[in-house]
Amino acid sequence: MSRIGKQPVTLPDGVTASMAGQTIEVKGPKDTKSFTFSDDVTIAIEDGRITVAPRGTSKRARQQWGMTRTVIANLVHGATNTFKQELEIRGVGYRAQLQGQTVKLNLGLSHDVEFPIPDGVTITVPKPTEVVIEGTDKQLVGQVAANMRDWRRPEPYKGKGIRYKGEYLLLKEGKKK
Repeated sequence: MSRIGKQPVTLPDGVTASMAGQTIEVKGPKDTKSFTFSDDVTIAIEDGRITVAPRGTSKRARQQWGMTRTVIANLVHGATNTFKQELEIRGVGYRAQLQGQTVKLNLGLSHDVEFPIPDGVTITVPKPTEVVIEGTDKQLVGQVAANMRDWRRPEPYKGKGIRYKGEYLLLKEGKKK
């Protein structure tokens, strides 16, 4: 029994949901998104609530049940609010700078990294060592943050690199003489 899948998704004021075949579309004041779900689940929209139920008792149906409910909840949240991911840049000389539709990253490499900003995402640089990524699609915001972080992951000895805000890093002890 999926604890997440059992919970219905409530639609806030100003958000509507409609189904056409295996696709659910959520419209809100900020964005309109759609999601094509698997044959293993059934979705019902009634009284301002969206309920997801598995079709059968197979392992795949139970897996899709919770995942589908979570994706629909993210669509509903993104229709009214934005998702936000914050990155911190640590290291001597490491910094970020916004230049039009690209983010210029100085990360101690032999060249500066030009990171293009994809559609559907807004990137701001409040400080040279902070990057804020916002958008209505949770998956896209997380993927952009992960791609930016991959340019210089935090290393375990000094902790230099790009990390998520609030990420705890266990530093290793260096060599002993």
